Amino acid sequence: MDSDALISALAADTRPVPRSAVMRRLLIGIGGGGLVCLALVLGLLGPRANLDAAMLTGPFWMKAGYTAALALIATGMVARLARPDRASGWSAWLIALPVALLTALAVRELIIMPPVDWRPMVMGQSASICSVLVVLSAMPVFAGLIWAFRALAPTRLRLAGAAAGLVAGSVGATIYGLHCVEATALFVLSWYTLGIAASAALGALIGPKLLRW
Repeated sequence: MDSDALISALAADTRPVPRSAVMRRLLIGIGGGGLVCLALVLGLLGPRANLDAAMLTGPFWMKAGYTAALALIATGMVARLARPDRASGWSAWLIALPVALLTALAVRELIIMPPVDWRPMVMGQSASICSVLVVLSAMPVFAGLIWAFRALAPTRLRLAGAAAGLVAGSVGATIYGLHCVEATALFVLSWYTLGIAASAALGALIGPKLLRW
């Protein structure tokens, strides 16, 4: 059998894949991991005592908006990297936008507040554990994305792993925010961002082993 005949034989039984199949599988992985993360955060850590009141305030939505924006942008990166020989594209540059906006809010806090209050605003009550808990909260979502990738065809494995870690860290941070009482831009920029970045670094480290196909 020559090459053309072999190719024709292999392609004879193939069926078209819906354009939305990749994103649908990724969202199933993210959603499933997110539900597990939500159950663990609420079951083990519990929601913050004044969650209902906090959800009526701007600082709560500042924190949630920052992490959710990172998650949405990073999901776009993952969707591109899940396909063969695809780069993260322009969506990677969008990551800078929510970081820049939160940095501007943090600078505003420094300008408004006296220097004696800067350290409490940065450290809050949970600086020593916040980033670690964000990384731990990311693990179920990261596992869901690894499951999704197993049926896809990433070729840039380290970058895909980093993007998956970024999504997982951002989703985990958003859910962890239901427990965390910290609400200053300085705290979120420092410790939430560190936890999300650590999740992305972990994904880059182990991604090539877990995503190989």
